[in-house]
Amino acid sequence: MEYKVVIYQEGMLGSLLLGNSKVDPVKFSNFLNENASQGWRVQTMEKDIRRMLLLWKREAYVVVLGRAR
Repeated sequence: MEYKVVIYQEGMLGSLLLGNSKVDPVKFSNFLNENASQGWRVQTMEKDIRRMLLLWKREAYVVVLGRAR
């Protein structure tokens, strides 16, 4: 097996304008489908709220992907 870890998060603009930023489900689905087309499968995923510039928060996902070599 081969593994890779990806941190998926939205851009900073939503956090700066709205005070927080949540992951867009359509963009996240596209990200997962793009990796799936290359043979990667989600092994595990963890939601993370990340601080940005001490005042704003944005949602992120730590995604562990795996595929057979």
